[in-house]
Amino acid sequence: MTLNAAPSQSAMTTASFPALPPLPSPLFNALRTSLFSALRWLLLALSLTALQAQADDYSAILQLQRSGQLMQALSQTETLLAAKPRDPQLRFIKGVLQRDLGQLAPATDTFTQLIREYPELPEPYNNLAVLYAQQNQFDKAREALEMAIRNNPGYAVAHENLGDVYAKLASLAYSQAQKLDPANASVTPKLNLLRQLLNTGKTE
Repeated sequence: MTLNAAPSQSAMTTASFPALPPLPSPLFNALRTSLFSALRWLLLALSLTALQAQADDYSAILQLQRSGQLMQALSQTETLLAAKPRDPQLRFIKGVLQRDLGQLAPATDTFTQLIREYPELPEPYNNLAVLYAQQNQFDKAREALEMAIRNNPGYAVAHENLGDVYAKLASLAYSQAQKLDPANASVTPKLNLLRQLLNTGKTE
């Protein structure tokens, strides 16, 4: 079977077409600049609209939390996560709501998984430390807070929480020392001071 090849340039009839005048360079540049500017503004507008919608979603959930409607807030968070399962902010909010509802094990799982996928974020470490402290796992709380501070040395809340955890660990050590050596008079004032400090501080 013989295929029909396209005719070569030499076999084609040469037609004479009038040459189009070139588009003036300044005008072309102006049109191109205007087009690119319009596209940038359009993309910016779309981005801002999406961000505003996202911010509205977060705001609605946090409003439910502030009003004590924790189950409704968690349900709404789960609904949004079904559409955006990797959204770190929504997952963080989910963990906070689970903690507020007393669901310590699910909240721990939520923050642990968030840390695995976003190890650079300091906030999940801090909140995981709070959960550990609530369960008297102070060594784990200390480790989590040290990671939070490593990720963000300016994270004041994590520094304060770490101080509280160190105070609790010191209190436990002094209590053990007092049990082992009740005659040691130097332990009691230290222990009393730490207990007073812990009663006025917060671990979260």
